[in-house]
Amino acid sequence: MKLYCLSNDAAKPCFVLSFKELLIMLDCGLSAHSVLNFLPLPPVPSTRLASLPNYTPPHLNDPLLEGELKECCGRVFVDSIPEFCPPLDKVVDFSQLDVILISNYTCMMALPFITEDTGFKGQVYATEPTLQIGRFYLEELAEWVSGGAGGAGGAGAARRWKELLHVLPAPLALAARPRSWRRLFSAAALSRALARVRVVGYDERVDVYGALDATAVSSGFCLGSANWVLRSAHEKVAYVSGSSTLTTHPRPINQAALRGADVLILAALTQTPAHNPDHMLGDLCVHATVTLRAGGSVLCPVYPSGVLYDLLECLSAHLDTAGLAGVPLYVVSPVADSSLAYSNILAEWVSVGKQARVYLPEEPFPHAALVRAGRLKHARSLHDDAFSADFRQPCVVFCGHPSLRFGAAVHLVELWASNPAHAIIFTEPDFPYLDALAPFQPLAMKAFHCPIDTSLNYSQANKLVRELRPRELALPEQYAAAPGGAAPRPHIAADVPTVLLRRGAARALGARRSMARATLSGALAARVAPRDVRAGLRAAPLQAALRVRDRRVSLDVAPPAAPGAPRPQAPRLDCSAPDVDALVHALGREGMPDARVERSADGCILHLPRHDTLVHVERHATHVFCQGDAAVRQALRRAITSCLPHV
Repeated sequence: MKLYCLSNDAAKPCFVLSFKELLIMLDCGLSAHSVLNFLPLPPVPSTRLASLPNYTPPHLNDPLLEGELKECCGRVFVDSIPEFCPPLDKVVDFSQLDVILISNYTCMMALPFITEDTGFKGQVYATEPTLQIGRFYLEELAEWVSGGAGGAGGAGAARRWKELLHVLPAPLALAARPRSWRRLFSAAALSRALARVRVVGYDERVDVYGALDATAVSSGFCLGSANWVLRSAHEKVAYVSGSSTLTTHPRPINQAALRGADVLILAALTQTPAHNPDHMLGDLCVHATVTLRAGGSVLCPVYPSGVLYDLLECLSAHLDTAGLAGVPLYVVSPVADSSLAYSNILAEWVSVGKQARVYLPEEPFPHAALVRAGRLKHARSLHDDAFSADFRQPCVVFCGHPSLRFGAAVHLVELWASNPAHAIIFTEPDFPYLDALAPFQPLAMKAFHCPIDTSLNYSQANKLVRELRPRELALPEQYAAAPGGAAPRPHIAADVPTVLLRRGAARALGARRSMARATLSGALAARVAPRDVRAGLRAAPLQAALRVRDRRVSLDVAPPAAPGAPRPQAPRLDCSAPDVDALVHALGREGMPDARVERSADGCILHLPRHDTLVHVERHATHVFCQGDAAVRQALRRAITSCLPHV
């Protein structure tokens, strides 16, 4: 069993497990940190971004670099369409993948890079909310990027800078493998990739080519999020990714299904271990209230699902108690309408408390009531006529993208940046907020960092590992203790063998296959003549042909021997411990009638004083201590063999 790591971002994992001659991909997360090196793509051309000065490295005159780099407040950015860092494609041939298992919608963004134009022929499995909300994420991202006007009115393809990293300033000089970065997939590729996904439910066993079963169990992180359990007849692998033990809107985590695994693979822990989600949510409400009371508006760059539902619920309730019920809330996204509507028809995937509201009848989430009351409005873009007519300030706007490199948030930051009354509140943990704001400096509007990440923190993860009791643990090297000499950091400290993973590496796991389940054909079963070995156990020797097809093992009647060939005799198979009384009689027949029997808790001891011999009979072994000659030893062997149970 081998495990390959294809991602450098532990929060957006991508692993490939080699298990029973299968290649199983676990998640296909897309690292978007690379987009922070690019200028934003505003929905409309920006004169400020277009007027930024070009950057040329000192003592370098390269015409091919002209216009690719721009400088803003001492930091250099690439003026091009943003590029992403997909999973590594040089370690595993994607055309050889048998199955892809997706744990949640934040870990499927690279799916088109894996399945399209790679020769992929396998199966993809995910829960229904993961598929649908993942579709919202991908469609929004594709529309934001394709609809951007570019920093200079139409960004081109910048490539030369990737050859000159050694002369560029940080952080651009520290970019990891920029030659492997790729532009976002086309809408057609996205549609084909999503069409491959097969929907599964919680606790539904999926047969994977007859070799093993894959089961999705609730992880408690977001709607439809799942941990995966892989079972064969004699092995069990648990994959824990993006899990949470907090009580929020998803169904709680199912820990029982994960216990006792031979291998536990742990990924996607919290990205903000120093920030408590409840405290951050409270801080957000306070910052929003103070800003609104001062006459300013609040911008929250968010994804179109997930924490957005909790933000709408908590912030609307807080504004009610603060006397600001008249402040409008806006959600701007190409998929805002679909996301808000879809979340209220997922009763089977939410917590028990929200399920109970369905039978009142009420919606699980309150945003439908906010829409009916006119407090919450949603629009596909900032330029929708209905949205423009209803827009009023002060207000709270939720829109994408959290990186501030594309989407409606780019235009609003440009619009409000010079007004200190307004505020931007970052809640998504995926991007460092200072790096996200770098292209908009100097910035007068207030900026608050309130990251809300409900994934397992290190304390919760350590507790979970102790409770699950795996035989072996595999996790990204970022979750291990800091190397000697480095500053200490939160880490996973497990008392089981631990395998650390890094991008591009393959690690052999300790689980070794020692047995396999086989089926017996009817014709062969009819020939079997079992006999009693001991109470409750019958056995029979078999002479059969072993066949393996589609990873299923079967035993069939052996082919007939060639004419004239001698028929092989089935060997005698001894099993279990000898019967002590029968052994005493057998020793008497061999000329040793003076055996004395002493019974103990471990078994029986037969003492033959005339031959200076002890026979210690235990349940699992028989020990003979003999000082006699060869004739005595052979007599002992014949006596013991004659009374051994055999088939």
